[in-house]
Amino acid sequence: MVELRFHGRGGQGAVTSAELLALAAIEEGKYAQAFPSFGAERRGAPVQAFTRISDTPIKTRTGVYHPDMVVVLDPTLLGSVPVTEGMKEGGILAINTKHDPAEVKEKLNVKGSVVAVDATNIAMEELGVPITNVVMLATLLKADKLVELEVLEKFIAERFARIAEKEIKAFRRAYDEARVAQ
Repeated sequence: MVELRFHGRGGQGAVTSAELLALAAIEEGKYAQAFPSFGAERRGAPVQAFTRISDTPIKTRTGVYHPDMVVVLDPTLLGSVPVTEGMKEGGILAINTKHDPAEVKEKLNVKGSVVAVDATNIAMEELGVPITNVVMLATLLKADKLVELEVLEKFIAERFARIAEKEIKAFRRAYDEARVAQ
């Protein structure tokens, strides 16, 4: 089983990311769960969302305390939220940043891989808003192909019907521009 934790702020789409990834995994014949965790339920407040993906039925119904992968949608969380807390050694950190992934890996003492992309810039250029959820899903898949890109694109198109073309363009661009430090 692979466990993921998404860090974002209310309104950035962390919960949507977790759900889209789970839907794509289920479409591929896997088992999956997606669920949120909210503190202060307001736009801009830190939020977490979680996804589990497995080839066998998932019986666990607890939070994700030791994720294999962590996705950070908003780099401003780094100063206030311990995003790598509990992350498994050898795990993957997918982060929205302008910085080189090797620098991030060293600064955050990540004992695994870091995949980075300037998701905010891509979202602003392609969507006109700083909502990075779809962009960060592509970044994650650059480091580990949990699901096929095309399957996830199908669910992105369904969820964002009115702006699906823009979302998929941003998704593909992020996949191409993401940089990985092992």
